Amino acid sequence: MTQPSIILWLRQDLRLADQAALVAAVERGAVIPLYVLDDETPCAWRIGGAQRWWLHHSLAALDSALQAKGSRLILRKGPAAQVVAQVVEEVGAAAVHAIRHYEPWWIEAERTLASKVDLVLHDGNQLAPPDTVRTGSGGFFKIYTPFWRALSAMMPPPKPQPAPKHIPAPKSWPKSDTLESWQLLPSKPNWAAEFDSFWTPGEAGAHEALEAFADRVDRYHESRNLPSEPGSSQLSPHLHFGGISPAQVWHRLDAAGAGLDTFRSELGWRDFTTGVIARARDYAAQHGRSNFDAFPWRSDGLARADLHAWQQGRTGYPIVDAGMRQLWRIGWMHNRVRMIAASFLVKHLLIDWRAGERWFWDTLVDADYGNNAVNWQWVAGTGVDSNQFGRIMAPLVQSAKFGAADYIRRWVPELAHLSDADIHDPPAPVPGYPEKLIGHREARERALAAARAIR
Repeated sequence: MTQPSIILWLRQDLRLADQAALVAAVERGAVIPLYVLDDETPCAWRIGGAQRWWLHHSLAALDSALQAKGSRLILRKGPAAQVVAQVVEEVGAAAVHAIRHYEPWWIEAERTLASKVDLVLHDGNQLAPPDTVRTGSGGFFKIYTPFWRALSAMMPPPKPQPAPKHIPAPKSWPKSDTLESWQLLPSKPNWAAEFDSFWTPGEAGAHEALEAFADRVDRYHESRNLPSEPGSSQLSPHLHFGGISPAQVWHRLDAAGAGLDTFRSELGWRDFTTGVIARARDYAAQHGRSNFDAFPWRSDGLARADLHAWQQGRTGYPIVDAGMRQLWRIGWMHNRVRMIAASFLVKHLLIDWRAGERWFWDTLVDADYGNNAVNWQWVAGTGVDSNQFGRIMAPLVQSAKFGAADYIRRWVPELAHLSDADIHDPPAPVPGYPEKLIGHREARERALAAARAIR
């Protein structure tokens, strides 16, 4: 008897292990793994350039892994709900299985698709489904600390499921685009030339990164703040694209201590931001605190020039410039430096946080709708759970405090000859390096005056 075909609709869950939708599909019939490049449904939130580089290599790795299991990856382009329904009709599929997603465009796509086909959604991209983490009265948390306490009480997550030993294939395959035809990789110019030396997208690369981090997780609570040291996990793009699941990370890292506790709270923050955007779908475009709708952001010609200088790493603040250049060169920025660079844009330059959010969306390989929006609003002081606007990070102090000298030398080579004492704030003009866009004291006073205008 011929097995019915089951569509495995893949999105940000590009793995074979701990893949609940795949396991369910294998149990029910011949599996057709399908990835749809959808630039229409997300509208302004179509994936950015750096994410496209990652996606290309991740899909190539996934296809190889599928072929080793007797399967293959089908590629299509277009509005996801429409395309998946079309493939269901082409092959006479009995159902579509997928991991549940919470970005607003995916929620809409799931709703549309469910009206046309038998869509079965599974959990698996969070430590716990967002709607299961509730307050004592049954509501949702707006503040992270009590959210994390509640989520921690639900841990550990279920143990990860192994990848199927074999994936049953259909008698015939639907047509597929070639990955190369999508032209996801930059060429003229190839601004991602250094990405290959830093990243290995795909499931195998994700586990390599996890194993490397396991050797240093015990110092994470301290080293994560030191840009010159390899303290960050560098798992964020792997988690975003689903090359590895949060449950796999949780269960692999079992060393007791402050380092692991701090890292697990970062995994929890990822769940928290997912819940925020699931309930406030326009959070990436609207202030979490409505009084900031009247905030006097700068938007004149000089502000646009300052924005460009920030994007290019030409602000005259070495720690900020190092971070922005690292971002451009490898599609990623150290987590402490992200906060410093974001605070500088919003508070030193008084430029709307959404301009920075959009730049990160295009240039980060780990650009995540929830994390990006919530983190920017946290720094800007505009979010439901955020820093106060009046808390203005001092880049020069932060740079010295967290030992960023070698980090600056790597990414701002024109300052490499300076001593540790001088490199954070060069005492004299350095040929080829710009002067400060604005002094720290002047910027602070201007920012506080702007904040008083909306009280």
